[in-house]
Amino acid sequence: MLLVQDWMTRNLVTLSPEASVAEALTLCRGRRIRHIPILEERRLVGIVSDRDLRDASPALGDPERTSALQKIQVGDVMTREVITADPQDPIENAAQVMYEHKINALPVVDEGSSVAEEELLGIVTSSDVMRALVMLAGLPEAGCRIEVQVPNRTGILAEIVGEIHDLEVDIVSVLSDPDRRSGKRTMVFQLATIDPSSVMQSLKRAGYEVSWASA
Repeated sequence: MLLVQDWMTRNLVTLSPEASVAEALTLCRGRRIRHIPILEERRLVGIVSDRDLRDASPALGDPERTSALQKIQVGDVMTREVITADPQDPIENAAQVMYEHKINALPVVDEGSSVAEEELLGIVTSSDVMRALVMLAGLPEAGCRIEVQVPNRTGILAEIVGEIHDLEVDIVSVLSDPDRRSGKRTMVFQLATIDPSSVMQSLKRAGYEVSWASA
């Protein structure tokens, strides 16, 4: 299982609510980051994104832009109701939370402690999640992918794995996409072989619909 703690950034850049938007923008550009957790007395009280900072900034060319950026505080533009992750959460849970809430980063805190004592351990971003899901899909591995259309019923995965195992072909990863309308399921197998012909023929003889997609 891939956990949030395996993919989060631990060396964090943080600010206090009293920091200026100018300072936050400088940090985002200099460190090439898009989110900054906001701490007050070491406690997480908000998060600010580069979009928040840009939205709060006067238009380019405004003669008052520089002074305004110095006057506006991060606490005025940050998100206060912060959605967080636990370091022991599976990375796919973090992906689901980001998708459902339409956000691109989750501060990682020890959710077992009290709110007053919880410690900011890191931050996991949508880019981190994407790298982890690519790893879960087995895409860095050499080989090929096949797609198998199957009925959506109990035990079907074990049947297909058994067919592939009998041919002594290693399975790197399996993805599953259910189609509730048809009652069928598409299973994508990443195989440790460059020629899946024997696997495909065996599965077709067993009555499955199989197609080959390059990895």
